[in-house]
Amino acid sequence: MSELLKLDRISLSYDTPDGIVPVVKNLSLCLEKGHIGCLLGASGCGKTTVLRAIAGFEPLRSGSICLGTKVLSSVDSQIEPEHRHVGMMFQDYALFPHLNVERNIAFGLRRWDKQRRTQRVEELLSLAGLEDSGQRYPHELSGGQQQRVALARALAPEPELLLLDEPFSNLDVDTRERLAFEVRDILKKTGHTAILVTHNQAEAFAIADRIGVMQDGIIAQWDTPYGLHHNPATPFVADFVKREALMAQRAQAYLRGEAS
Repeated sequence: MSELLKLDRISLSYDTPDGIVPVVKNLSLCLEKGHIGCLLGASGCGKTTVLRAIAGFEPLRSGSICLGTKVLSSVDSQIEPEHRHVGMMFQDYALFPHLNVERNIAFGLRRWDKQRRTQRVEELLSLAGLEDSGQRYPHELSGGQQQRVALARALAPEPELLLLDEPFSNLDVDTRERLAFEVRDILKKTGHTAILVTHNQAEAFAIADRIGVMQDGIIAQWDTPYGLHHNPATPFVADFVKREALMAQRAQAYLRGEAS
């Protein structure tokens, strides 16, 4: 497989009344075409800022972001978000309440001719298991169905890269894990490359080919789920993986009524 996304020593910071606050520090990663990557870490570690930089919403202080042979961001230049061929699925889904499912999915296809647009919407309804929901409105759908509509809408314009910002956080634990597997299946069927941001290890391990455990604006380890579990690079990574796994086990036990 060929490399699609490359972040080369990127740094990001915020200007505050008290001075410049660094958020991401000299961070690098590479993601192959067709792979799903994940930035995993606690709140405030910088993972969402990295995602926003890839989308074009945050300027770089140093380094560069490349998609294939195209430089998306550097210190000297920045391609506008709408011209990056990057799709984004937001945490709250951001579905249009006044549009039915078909029209929500077709929203980014306004420049396509009618026949091509209709065909693409039908393909995505089938792919997302929503064949009978095209005329329904967001408020008539379950949380899981809304999430699949949001994913279909993000995939509709055929982006080169898909960004997912905490896409399962509004769902209950059982639905969250099931949908993580469903999303992975959909992305693998379409061959899309994607980056997921989450604080939940179960989601990361369910969906990602490569995971970056983040700590204070850096990636402590960029590896496969197996590598993180069996060969943690630092005590922090070992601790983080072990702690999150224990919390997940306790949550499952609670749901089964085995703990108070």
